[in-house]
Amino acid sequence: QVQFVESGGGLVQPGGSLRLSCAAPGFTLDGYAIGWFRQAPGKEREGVSCISSSDGSTYYADSVKGRFITSRDNPKNTVYLQMDSLKPEDTSVYYCAANLLRSRCEGRPRMYEYDYWGQGTQVTVSS
Repeated sequence: QVQFVESGGGLVQPGGSLRLSCAAPGFTLDGYAIGWFRQAPGKEREGVSCISSSDGSTYYADSVKGRFITSRDNPKNTVYLQMDSLKPEDTSVYYCAANLLRSRCEGRPRMYEYDYWGQGTQVTVSS
C-alpha cells in the first residue's frame, strides 16, 4: 500500500515561513500531478496547490497565491511546498497526494482525483 509521507510542519509566528516536503517511498512521483491539501479543525479538506508532471506548471488557491510555492525534485522523488508570509488562517494539517487521473494540473485540486494520502503534517501559525 502506497502512502505518502509529509514532513516539515511546526509552530511558526505570523509572517514566518515553513517548507513542507512530500516523499513517496516505493512510488515514483514523476508522471503524476501532485497536489497539496489542508484541513483545519471542523472544516473540510481543501486543495491548496498542484504541480504538474509534464511541464511543472502549477496552480494555487487564491488564499495562498503569492505566498506559497510548490516545486518538485524528481531525482529526489520529492515535492515541496514553500510557505511564506504565513497567517493564522493557514493553520491546518497539510497533506500531499498523487492525481491518478491526470499528469497535468487543471484548476483547484479535487480530492476525488487524488490518492495515496499520508498522515499529514501539522502547521500552526500563532504568536
